[in-house]
Amino acid sequence: MYIPGINPYILHIGSFGIRWYGFFMAVSMAIGIWYMVKRLAGKLGEDFVYNLALVAIVTGVIGARLVFVLTNPGYFLQHLAEIPAVYLGGLSIHGAIGGGVLGVWWYCRRCKKPLWPVLDATVYGIVWGIILVRIGNIFNQEILGRPSAFWFGRHPSQIYEMIMGAILLYNFLRRSRQNPADGFLFWNFFVWYTVMRFISEAFRDNPLYLIHYVNTTYGFGFVTLEQWFTPLLFVIALLAMRWRLRMGEHALEAMPEALGVAGAAPVGEEPVPASGETEEQSPASGDAGEHLPANGDPEGPVPAPGNRIELAVHEPAPAGDEPEPPAKPAPKPRSTRSRRRPAAAEPESGSAPSGGDEDSSRDAPR
Repeated sequence: MYIPGINPYILHIGSFGIRWYGFFMAVSMAIGIWYMVKRLAGKLGEDFVYNLALVAIVTGVIGARLVFVLTNPGYFLQHLAEIPAVYLGGLSIHGAIGGGVLGVWWYCRRCKKPLWPVLDATVYGIVWGIILVRIGNIFNQEILGRPSAFWFGRHPSQIYEMIMGAILLYNFLRRSRQNPADGFLFWNFFVWYTVMRFISEAFRDNPLYLIHYVNTTYGFGFVTLEQWFTPLLFVIALLAMRWRLRMGEHALEAMPEALGVAGAAPVGEEPVPASGETEEQSPASGDAGEHLPANGDPEGPVPAPGNRIELAVHEPAPAGDEPEPPAKPAPKPRSTRSRRRPAAAEPESGSAPSGGDEDSSRDAPR
């Protein structure tokens, strides 16, 4: 969108000024940091997230400026002093993503933290940067569209890319609710960004390389430097996205093995028999530890060998048969002694008394 005479400054005091471009970039960074803290601080620690955000911002800005300078060599070879002048605008989103990813990878490796969940969390701030920084581009009068024969003249390429950022934000939020594999959200964003950037780049008034085709009626042209690299980036992002998706599927398949086979009880509990399986009780062998009550649960601790307690087991009668009455206790043996005993002859000298037979007859039942 071309607006002649627009003021790029919010305020200007002497040689110090605050530009709209820098303001919207700072807002997008703040939104990105807020989201990363919200999503990662509980798992990775708040200090780690703030330090990580600082590293990602610094390396992202360096990468963005470096790529922008390399893609516009003719201008910067004549204006070397403007190469570090980031406040004047001129940052490449591809360079920002590349530099930011390198910084995040280095810091996660240094702190031994997982990389892919962090990259997923950075997408939110990136898409907000695409939306808000394009407003700053309007105030700086950069990223101008190609002239066309339409009533608006030049294409409002900044507005096109703001709409593109809104679509990417919607896609990110929708995919986030599906809880995909770590790393999928980042590469899914990059796949769709490369597709839409290839289209929007045709309406930018950027230099053409090798192939010079410009349609002055509809206001588009091919092929810019970004368009030459975009197909390669698209293939890399697509393969990486499919790889992360397969890794997530393998993790789901391996989850039952990590938790135990189906039907396995948690640690410390007895396994539950599968449907259709029954446990056979062994016949009574005199071992009280093998006898269970009718409900199948042990009653109290199993006594140690040598101090065992016999438990009566009542097995249910088969269907259709009358249950057997419980066994009656054995009658108490009667004493074989009579109340009036005839006088017995005196035993002969040296013979043993017959008390042993009497004790035996006393214990035997009649």
